[in-house]
Amino acid sequence: MKCEEAGHVCDKNQYKEANFMERVRLTIHLIYCSACRKYSFNNNKLTKALRKSNIKTISETDKNALKEQFQKEMNK
Repeated sequence: MKCEEAGHVCDKNQYKEANFMERVRLTIHLIYCSACRKYSFNNNKLTKALRKSNIKTISETDKNALKEQFQKEMNK
C-alpha cells in the first residue's frame, strides 16, 4: 500500500467506512511507515478533539437569513 492510499484509508477508517481488508492493509502499512503512523495519530487526535468540543451549527433557515442580510448590507 502506498502512503497516499494509506492516508485515504486512514480517513475512511476514522468514519467507520473502511472495510476489513483495508483496515488490515492499513495496519500492516502503519507498522513500517512512521510518517503514516504520525498522520494517523494526529488524525485520531483531531477527531477526538472535535467530538469533545460539542460544536453547534446554525440551521439552514438561519444561514439563509444571514446570507440575505449580508447581501443587503453589501448592496448599500
